[in-house]
Amino acid sequence: MFESKYNKLLTIVLIVVIVSILGLLGFLAFNFFQEQNNTEQASNFVDNYSGDDMIPENNNNNENNQNTQENQTNPLDEINEVSTGSGNTRRTRKTYNGFYVAGTIRIPTTNVSYPVLEDLSKSALENSVVMIYGAGLNQVGNTVIIGHNYRNGQFFSNNKKLNEGDKVYIKDNSGSEKTYTIYSKFETTPEDTSFYQRDTNGRAEITLSTCTDDSSARLILLAKEE
Repeated sequence: MFESKYNKLLTIVLIVVIVSILGLLGFLAFNFFQEQNNTEQASNFVDNYSGDDMIPENNNNNENNQNTQENQTNPLDEINEVSTGSGNTRRTRKTYNGFYVAGTIRIPTTNVSYPVLEDLSKSALENSVVMIYGAGLNQVGNTVIIGHNYRNGQFFSNNKKLNEGDKVYIKDNSGSEKTYTIYSKFETTPEDTSFYQRDTNGRAEITLSTCTDDSSARLILLAKEE
């Protein structure tokens, strides 16, 4: 009798363990494919990004053309109309997952390819990298871009693998792309912003910022346009 109850208990425990393992594997697989999908979507957005659209006001078919464009637009590449202050054209801004896009960033060394978002928020940082300081992408002066350091390799997780001389490619919302060369790499405290305002000798520079692996400090990369 005792042996029979013991065998039943072992069977129940074994079933629970198997179900738990299968659940864990399913969870890990789901996260993996979700991360792969997010990375692919971001890369596709960057590949197709050519800046904001300028639409002539005097186009008689403008409204129909815009409606057609909106209907054919990928959900990740929504169109939002904003005034440019010109009587002849208006600018339509691109968004990624609902966040306004300032441009894109590519770092071939680490296979980084993401939209650069303008909205500084927890949700924005969970979707891509974010511009937090400066006159704007490819503008004279320093522009700071931040991104999470996740264990899954997304965003700026592999910035630690970058070194002086590596290239960074930034495309702004006019569609113009500039090449930047990393010239400095260091760690500092999370509160340190002393390097944000620096003399760039009339040229465009960017700063890439992310957490160190243990989140105790910030890994900073400085890059200047070629």
